[in-house]
Amino acid sequence: MTAMKGPAIFLAQFQGDTAPFDTLDGLAEWAAGLGYVGVQIPCNSRLIDLKTAAESKDYCQDLQGRLARHGVEVTELSTHLQGQLVAVHPAYDTLFDGFAPPEVHGKPAERQVWAVEQVKMAARASANLGLKAHATFSGALAWPYVYPWPQRPAGLVEEAFAELARRWLPILDVFEESGVDCAFEVHAGEDLHDGASWERFLTAVGEHPRARLLFDPSHYVLQQLDYLDFIDRYHDRISCFHVKDAEFNPTGRSGVYGGYQDWVDRAGRFRSLGDGQVDFSSIFSKLAQYGYTGWAVLEWECALKRSEDGAREGAPFIRDHIIHLTDHAFDDFARSGIDRDAIRAIMGLPAAGSDAGQGN
Repeated sequence: MTAMKGPAIFLAQFQGDTAPFDTLDGLAEWAAGLGYVGVQIPCNSRLIDLKTAAESKDYCQDLQGRLARHGVEVTELSTHLQGQLVAVHPAYDTLFDGFAPPEVHGKPAERQVWAVEQVKMAARASANLGLKAHATFSGALAWPYVYPWPQRPAGLVEEAFAELARRWLPILDVFEESGVDCAFEVHAGEDLHDGASWERFLTAVGEHPRARLLFDPSHYVLQQLDYLDFIDRYHDRISCFHVKDAEFNPTGRSGVYGGYQDWVDRAGRFRSLGDGQVDFSSIFSKLAQYGYTGWAVLEWECALKRSEDGAREGAPFIRDHIIHLTDHAFDDFARSGIDRDAIRAIMGLPAAGSDAGQGN
């Protein structure tokens, strides 16, 4: 039976200005050397020419061939930064300008048009690469009002999600045309940050078949959400999986909100795989139970450990947690092999087809 694929690694946190981290080929060779068989590629010009990938299957075949020579394949493309810019509250305009090219800085409307086109191109590029899913963020219009003080005006949240849906529906339609799932990472800072907000968005986009989820348990730990129950509730929409650890150690001084402290001092912190509190054995079991056959992708972020160490430890951690589904019941050795009439006899019933068996 088909199993989850992996281990893979998200390249975003490992890009740099020195070899091997400054090129896609360098990163691919480095990742393969650590035991990864897949790479999730953020859509930036250093790693992929997104416009060409959206238009040229030859370009995509060449990219796949380059990666194959290093022993890895593309798992998904990522437009986390571009997806964020599909919907930006004015309070964040200046901070998020850095996610876009200089020519649209200070021009929120033009920046949004650029971001929407980027995500649409990523859908077409994913199709040309033969990928089944894509990773992104939703952006946020309501996030500054996440805490209901001062009291929110009636209709504010509803209008924010209606507008978010208006912006994403044309993008989701391109994903549908491309045959690719658009997997939103449920994440603090996004309007889609928990199950309730996900349900609100899904309703707003009319249960669009390409609106899917990227499951990352680390963000659930920091919010104190039940990540196993999340899988039970939404497993039919999970198309991507970031394997990322975290811990939450509240005190009388600091809790979920963090007190404006740096990451290392917060009660909720991201950690390298195995160093946090996430129950990955149960997560991998549940995903296997529900038939998840996508990729298990390390996303490394840690307040303490070096990235190189986290990457080195991540591949065996994921490989050892992937469950290869059994093709037979564990107690088949004790199968009796008896026929239907024998079964009926066990229950004191007449043989099938007899007059007594017909209820006459």
